[in-house]
Amino acid sequence: MLYFVVKYLHVIGAAVLLGTGAGIAFFMLLAHRTGNAATIAAVARIVVVADFLFTATAVVAQPITGVALAWQAGYSLREGWIVLSIVLYVVTGLFWLPVVWMQMEMRNLATHAATSGDPPPERYNKLFRLWFVFGFPAFAAVLAIFWLMITRPLIGLFD
Repeated sequence: MLYFVVKYLHVIGAAVLLGTGAGIAFFMLLAHRTGNAATIAAVARIVVVADFLFTATAVVAQPITGVALAWQAGYSLREGWIVLSIVLYVVTGLFWLPVVWMQMEMRNLATHAATSGDPPPERYNKLFRLWFVFGFPAFAAVLAIFWLMITRPLIGLFD
């Protein structure tokens, strides 16, 4: 029974990472497309909260539940698909951490612009482009981790 509880928590955490990431990207993109600083600021405030509340919680839970799940299922953490999942998880984090900072900075820039009645400044636009570019490898890595979790392919990294 414990195995299924841990598996459930792990799958929910993975779904939260994928879903929150996709949702945040969607809403930020739509807000950005309006060009309206007040809209961007409002959405960015929500996005930052969502990232800290949902994404950060799942980021912490995933390795804990993943290691517990592997241990309970009898997998070695040296299994190729597990090692590759961990590497991709680290890659995701290396892109996600700067994205969180960018979202906070874009929120601040949009809030300041909205308060003064100006459009978002060029610095906001540069950060948005960088934020957008950083999202692709992070999202692709999460999708690849899902594939590895589902298929558990034989990958001979330590043969």
